[in-house]
Amino acid sequence: MTKLKNIKVVVSDLDGTLLNPQHRISDYTKSIFQELHNQNYLIVVATGRHHLDAMAIIETLEVPVYLVSSNGARIHSPEKEELFSFNLNSDIVKTALSVDIDPEITVVLFKENVWLTNKLSEKLNAFQSELKYHPELVDYKTLEDFGAIKIFFAHDNHEKLVKLKDAVLVNSSEHLHHAFSLPTCLEFMDKSVDKAVAIMKVLEKEGFTTEEAVSFGDGFNDVQMLSSTGKGLIMGNAPVLLKETLPNLEVIKTNAEDGVAKYISSKILNREFVAS
Repeated sequence: MTKLKNIKVVVSDLDGTLLNPQHRISDYTKSIFQELHNQNYLIVVATGRHHLDAMAIIETLEVPVYLVSSNGARIHSPEKEELFSFNLNSDIVKTALSVDIDPEITVVLFKENVWLTNKLSEKLNAFQSELKYHPELVDYKTLEDFGAIKIFFAHDNHEKLVKLKDAVLVNSSEHLHHAFSLPTCLEFMDKSVDKAVAIMKVLEKEGFTTEEAVSFGDGFNDVQMLSSTGKGLIMGNAPVLLKETLPNLEVIKTNAEDGVAKYISSKILNREFVAS
C-alpha cells in the first residue's frame, strides 16, 4: 500500500466530492487546497462538467489547477491552455440518439461553447452558481450537426436511464462507453476517453507516477480514476453500489462534511486539527 508521505499529487472530482451540496467550494476546503499549493503538491480537478463551467468553480480556489473536464475529453493547464481535446463524430452521436428515448428524459449534447438540450432544466442549471456554460433549446429532429464532446441524459427515475443505456449500447458499443455520474445522470463518451487516461497524461507531463497520486470521487465515472491512483478515496455520500464495486477502497466523510479537505488535512498535510 502506498504510504501517504509519498503522495505528491491530489486529484479530485467536483460534484459530490470537492463541492458541498450547494455546489460550492467551502472556505475550509479552499484553505486546505491553498496549503497544498504552498507545500508544492500538484492539484488536478477531474470532472464530468464542461471546462467553461468547471473553470469558473476552480478559479475560486485561487491556486494553479490542472483541469480534466467532460470525463477526460478535455485537459487544460493551470494557465487555461488547452492541452488535449476529443470530440465525438456527428454520425456516432446521431446513431446513439436514434433509439427510442422516453420524452420525459432530458437529452444534452456538450458543445464547445453551449450545451444543446431538448428541454430547459432549472435542476441542471442549479449546478452552476454563475451561468458560464449556457443552454440552448433544440429540436433534435431538425438538428444537422450532432458533433459533441459528450452525450448526457438526465431523469429522476434511474431505471429509465438503465433501459436507455442498454438501448444505446446495442448499436453504439463499438464507439461509446457509459458512466452514471449520479443515479439520475447517464453519460456517454468515446471509448478512448476516461478521467484516468487524461490524468495519466497530466502526470506524465509533470513527471509523476500514478503511485504518487491520491484521488477522491463519488460516481461511477470515477471508477478507473480511483482504481488507478496510488490511493483512491470514496466519498461517504457515494452510492452504495459504488462502494460495493470498489470494496477495497477507504470510504471517507461526505461532501457536506468537507470530507476531501478533512482527509487531506489529517492524512497528507498532517495537521493536528480539522474543521468542526
